[in-house]
Amino acid sequence: MTADLRGGEWLDDNRASWDERVGVHLASDFYDQAPLREGGGVLDPITRAGIERLHPDGLEGVRVLHLQCHFGSDSLSLANLGATVVGIDFAPAAVAEARRMADEIGLSHRARFIEANVYDARHMLPEPESFDLVFVTWGTIIWLPDVAEWARIVAWFLKPGGRLYFADGHPSALVFEGDGGPGRLPAFTYAYSNDRPDVVDDPGDYADPEAQLVNATTWEWTHPTDEVLRALRDAGLDLETYTEHYSVPWQIFPAAVPLGEGMFGWPDTRWLPLSFELVARAPSSSR
Repeated sequence: MTADLRGGEWLDDNRASWDERVGVHLASDFYDQAPLREGGGVLDPITRAGIERLHPDGLEGVRVLHLQCHFGSDSLSLANLGATVVGIDFAPAAVAEARRMADEIGLSHRARFIEANVYDARHMLPEPESFDLVFVTWGTIIWLPDVAEWARIVAWFLKPGGRLYFADGHPSALVFEGDGGPGRLPAFTYAYSNDRPDVVDDPGDYADPEAQLVNATTWEWTHPTDEVLRALRDAGLDLETYTEHYSVPWQIFPAAVPLGEGMFGWPDTRWLPLSFELVARAPSSSR
């Protein structure tokens, strides 16, 4: 089965699940919006440090495209730092909340939000080579069947010399479910599974352990790091940095322990990297 990138059961199920999660997340302590209301941000330490390295003088005048932005908390964090941001997400409730929050905190002039499947982004926002930074973080490409097309979309939007900043859970860790499957062995495959998604029926949610989702079925694809790197290279981008981390901004496993600032990691030995970040750059000359 090869997924239709423009629609189908995979997209309907994932969108319904994430649309329902908006209310759960807004009611949880996990997504604390108070820093945004105070003019600050909610970027996790890994992402915050990565953006500061890319733009040590700040984000004034920087145009950012945030793909799969959920309800825009990170988008608005970047806007509070001075960026002009366009956020795209496929969940109607998420986009409605992002717009509402932008109005509430007075950032509508810096942040606008578009409801769209990421694979439709070029049709919804026909502005090639128009962004200094494409920003994609945490729990994004696992919901996408085709990472090569995702990379081409990223490249299409970047200005010459513009950069992609990408951070996500490490696929080597994501083969586990909780603390492991039967016999504590991996539950999911670390493979090129574009035509073999893991269809998961799980009513739980990472932001609220008590949540019981009605729209509990999701379709997930494992994209190993070499597949991601090759996709970016084939899209014409040059890898600038690649870094692995032993922490993530959510409790990835029951055994993971708080590390401070909302981060979680291994209790002792660093068994596997839990996340990675990369920066890829568009060629300086126009494509």
